[in-house]
Amino acid sequence: MTETISVLLVDDHQVVRQGVRAFLDALNDIEVVAEAESGEAAVRLSAEHVPDVILMDLLMPGMDGVEATRRVKDVSPRTQVVVLTSYHQDEHIFPALQAGAISYILKDVEMVELAEAIRQAAQGQATLHPRVASRVIKELHGQRRDKLNPFVELTSRELDVLKLIADGLNNQDIADQLFISRNTVKGHVSNILSKLHLADRTQAAVYAWKEGIVRRGS
Repeated sequence: MTETISVLLVDDHQVVRQGVRAFLDALNDIEVVAEAESGEAAVRLSAEHVPDVILMDLLMPGMDGVEATRRVKDVSPRTQVVVLTSYHQDEHIFPALQAGAISYILKDVEMVELAEAIRQAAQGQATLHPRVASRVIKELHGQRRDKLNPFVELTSRELDVLKLIADGLNNQDIADQLFISRNTVKGHVSNILSKLHLADRTQAAVYAWKEGIVRRGS
């Protein structure tokens, strides 16, 4: 007898969770053990239930799906994260995969395909939506340039923001120093991570020091 695959649903929209759960509950080999409406709840419930698979939304209030994925993999390394989202842009795909997600599925997927992705994830096998797979393949084939030049990829303002990130400043401090809004800083940070294919601010800071964008004593 095949063991049941335990699943945690993470999405801030109740209607999405209800729709997915209604389908999965009808399957003999998949059991939804809990639901979470936030990244914080996802981390807590993953530690409590240690599910085989998590269906993870990306854009949620508070902790987003990328950070939640990273923390879930810390508290429950055996749990496989399947991203289920509406977004297929690079700034969402690569950070999510770098954070530890095994699969990346778009919400226009057929329910039977979603169930199969869950089964594959439980076996440690990845599933990528065709649009996502094409982006990953292009990345691996070097079609986005083998070596990024930050002085070409980033605008002068983004370089300013990156230097301040490397100096350890938060978004509000950067906004105050550059005389721009906090939301504008947030947008610049998102663009920097996307253009340089980095997962978070820590990686951005390390990158800035490594590439000589900032130097000791500067």
